[in-house]
Amino acid sequence: MRAYKYYDIVMALFVTVLLVSNIASAAKLIDLRASIFGLPLAFDGGTLLFPLSYIFGDILTEVYGYARGRRVIWVGFGCALLMSLTFWLLGLLPGDALWGQFVYENIAQATPGLPAPEDPVAFGQSAYNAILGGVSTGAIIAASLLAYWAGEFSNSYVLARMKVLTEGRWLWTRTIGSTLVGQGVDTVMFVGVATLLGVFPPAIALSLIVANYIFKVGVETLFTPFTYVIVNALKKAEGEDYFDRDTDFNPFHVGVS
Repeated sequence: MRAYKYYDIVMALFVTVLLVSNIASAAKLIDLRASIFGLPLAFDGGTLLFPLSYIFGDILTEVYGYARGRRVIWVGFGCALLMSLTFWLLGLLPGDALWGQFVYENIAQATPGLPAPEDPVAFGQSAYNAILGGVSTGAIIAASLLAYWAGEFSNSYVLARMKVLTEGRWLWTRTIGSTLVGQGVDTVMFVGVATLLGVFPPAIALSLIVANYIFKVGVETLFTPFTYVIVNALKKAEGEDYFDRDTDFNPFHVGVS
């Protein structure tokens, strides 16, 4: 495999964005107190950062090609699975009383008058389950990993094919076009699967899909000038501008050819 100067850095940033987004998604639902076509703009916390993973995915495929982007997608998949399993295991292990008391004291600062718990360990565990426990539940794991896998590969495939068809011109058409497809697949699958498995109430499923999709595509569009700068700089620094003319697009092939 050819050595690159910045490939590993882009991979690290991609995986970091993915992991932080998964934690934020389980931590909080955000409501902007606004609506589009009567649907409230409510979305999970991970939506704030997750669009950047698609920008990094675009950069990887545009500069290094689909096969090397595919390799990074699988690395991210494995890291997300490891994170979820770790949080699941932590949830099973018994907590410490001092830890439970520390959790209570921190919550009590934001909730004056909160009565002291009779069982600090149980209190701490309930707080853990409310936030980090969401990252490790089977429903969240299934929804996030399936949506991530399908969305990222859809995004990468569309961009790679469009690059060949446009002969490398009009970068903005393939970064935005691939995002329209990839984020659509990702958003519908994540919210749909999570709703079917009881993570989100059905009443807000449609608004979550609409708000998430609009926000993610909007971020990709706004960041297009920065994507141009980064892509052009990487192509020059790496001496690479890969075209996937003879690439094996099988998502299960983890090689770089």
